[in-house]
Amino acid sequence: MQRMNRRTFIGTSVAATLSAAAKPVRAADSALSFASNVPVDAHSINPIGLQLYTVRAAMKTDFAGTIAKVAATGYKEVEFAGYFDHSPKDVRELLDKNGLVSPSCHVDYPTVEKKWPETLEAAKIVGHSYIICPWIDEKQRAEAGGWKRAAELFNKAGEESKKAGIQFGYHNHSFEFQEDKALGGKLPYDFLLAETDPKLVAMEMDLCWITVAGRDPLAYWDKYPGRFPLVHVKDYVKDPHSTSSYSGATGAVKFEGHLADVGKGTINWKNIFEHDGKAGIKHFFVENDDPKSAFDDIKISYNYLHELRF
Repeated sequence: MQRMNRRTFIGTSVAATLSAAAKPVRAADSALSFASNVPVDAHSINPIGLQLYTVRAAMKTDFAGTIAKVAATGYKEVEFAGYFDHSPKDVRELLDKNGLVSPSCHVDYPTVEKKWPETLEAAKIVGHSYIICPWIDEKQRAEAGGWKRAAELFNKAGEESKKAGIQFGYHNHSFEFQEDKALGGKLPYDFLLAETDPKLVAMEMDLCWITVAGRDPLAYWDKYPGRFPLVHVKDYVKDPHSTSSYSGATGAVKFEGHLADVGKGTINWKNIFEHDGKAGIKHFFVENDDPKSAFDDIKISYNYLHELRF
């Protein structure tokens, strides 16, 4: 994801539904394989998931219908970025009805900091195995000790979530891959990897934003094997004439281009996914922050990954 009012988008939805959490119901095993036309083997992606931020506009007006359309497209897993005023119990029932599971959700930093117990309770009901924080505020990033404070919070949240049987994680953009003077010239992403306990804090790597920043995901997988159980799969096209702005996601990283459906851009997915075992990837979530036609776009991306062999 990029910023695009992320805190308002995620935070409002989460805050409105946490109080509705009731006694947990049985969580689906997100590690199960699902029936598909593609054989389950080491050379294809199955199941294919979707980050629902991609269809956020439709979610606002037709929550249930959007979930049904996502399932009808072929997706078997979804990652939430807010429940849109629906209770965790209702969300779980809707997933079950459509043959979906939701191994992961995104919640904003203030939720991790101030509403963690009720967030864990809601996650159990929906069936999440992972809770991901996708954003650290610009002001905190600029403060002396801001990244250190984030690492400390993430370790604490990860320790508490582990007791609940849920893995905490962090999702990157491009700004984490710029040298930071406050960190002695280190990359913030490297700092977070070093300062957080791998048993408590997983990484959900956004394969587009790290590539936009000019960094190699495979190098991170070699150095930190197994640390990346989830990835965001989205593509981009280099275009010096593009007027699209992703400054929230890129920070000081220069990006001349625009996002694209998976397989329609510049990223060599076959080369990347040949190494998915070393990364430890269990969940692949398609995402497009800026879709032209959301349901057409998610179908194009699904079809590409469905046919991909590596």
